[in-house]
Amino acid sequence: MKNKNTSSRRKFLQKLSASSAALALGTKALAENQEKYVETLFRAPFSANDQVNIALIGAGIMGGEDTRTALSVPGTKLVAVCDLYDGRLKEAKTKWGNDIFTTRSYKELLNRSDIDAVIIATSDHWHQQISIDAMKAGKHVYCEKPMVHSIMEGPAVIKTQQETGKVFQVGSQGVSSLGNEKARELLKDGVIGDLNYAEGFWARHSPTGAWQYPIPDDASPQTVDWEAYISNTTKRSFDKTRFFRWRNYLDYGTGMSGDLFVHLFSSLHFITNSFGPNKVYAAGGLRYWLDGREVPDVLLGTFDYPKSNAHPAFNLSLRCNFVDGTSGTTFLRLVGSLGSMDITWDSVTVKRNKSADSDDPFMIEQMKRMGTPVTDRKRIVGPEEYTFAAERGYKGGPYDHFVNFFTAIRNKGKVVEDAVFGYRAAAPALLCNDSYNQDKAMLWDPEKMQLIKK
Repeated sequence: MKNKNTSSRRKFLQKLSASSAALALGTKALAENQEKYVETLFRAPFSANDQVNIALIGAGIMGGEDTRTALSVPGTKLVAVCDLYDGRLKEAKTKWGNDIFTTRSYKELLNRSDIDAVIIATSDHWHQQISIDAMKAGKHVYCEKPMVHSIMEGPAVIKTQQETGKVFQVGSQGVSSLGNEKARELLKDGVIGDLNYAEGFWARHSPTGAWQYPIPDDASPQTVDWEAYISNTTKRSFDKTRFFRWRNYLDYGTGMSGDLFVHLFSSLHFITNSFGPNKVYAAGGLRYWLDGREVPDVLLGTFDYPKSNAHPAFNLSLRCNFVDGTSGTTFLRLVGSLGSMDITWDSVTVKRNKSADSDDPFMIEQMKRMGTPVTDRKRIVGPEEYTFAAERGYKGGPYDHFVNFFTAIRNKGKVVEDAVFGYRAAAPALLCNDSYNQDKAMLWDPEKMQLIKK
């Protein structure tokens, strides 16, 4: 039996190794007498040809991180920054140079002929309009997730991308990661059998993690263009909390599902080639961060994925907890008939159950005394584990996502997360909010991208 198991493991490892793609190459580190195996993933070096001039619209936390990552890709230059708060415009010049153009007006920025592409990292309620205006102005667009603020806004972005032919990438950065690519290969090769269930979890327990972002001391109607900020939504008097902690309010943000579930949807859909679920139900509540926010700090979502040409029917469970005492846990797990995969942007761990004949003398003797056959009796054994981990120095999913974006611009190619993909990832997240707020299941046609009326 030992020799048979060893042979089976060798064949399985050969199959896993053969599944590595050109952009997710690997080297093995194996121990035949152990139950765990590790393979290192690495990315081929990237070098740029033509320079791409970029501009940032929305210079907050995520906008700053996106720009830093974008500028680390060879052949990129930041030429302009737009934000509605003067303090961020001053900070932009400090970080990226006094020669960059700064403005409160994104339309003024779009009128510049020296800009090839824009990064849109505003609050969610401006994603649709700025994306459309930017593409019509001849700019390529990298728009932070979720692509849109409401379920009704997606088709207009898709139409504009198709009409203008501009490169449009949604910023769920893990989609381009080594971890997602490897998981996609392994699932396709049948390593975990037929998919039947998936789950994901985000855990946080800190003020900034729960969106209690710092509010500048000088925040005022003079330093913030509040009227421009609310010009496409509910009119209110100046409220610095709503401006700087916008994720907590429905007029501007999309809550836990729009900020975090959408990452899990994006990765799941990339790995499985899925169009999305056809039924969405959510529950949760506001348990701890009683600061006037309009969104829950604990959210649970359940989703039915119908059978498609790409995958069998399966169920998805997502959780997000901003009151988690363990803190910091994030994962996506796919479960199949032969095993499971735990997936991060940097690694994949495959677990497969194994069985063996019982060698417990006590159990064999007891079974004999009861007159029960023992030949088919199995003992409980731990799963075999195969881990695929990014090598040291890997620059990560966000870097790969921008490489994907800039390569498509230079080569007039395609991106992994275009407007159609981005909308199919955003839709179940937005419907999760609708389900929570309306206390009912939401029905969705993931292929036609349409709500289904009951």
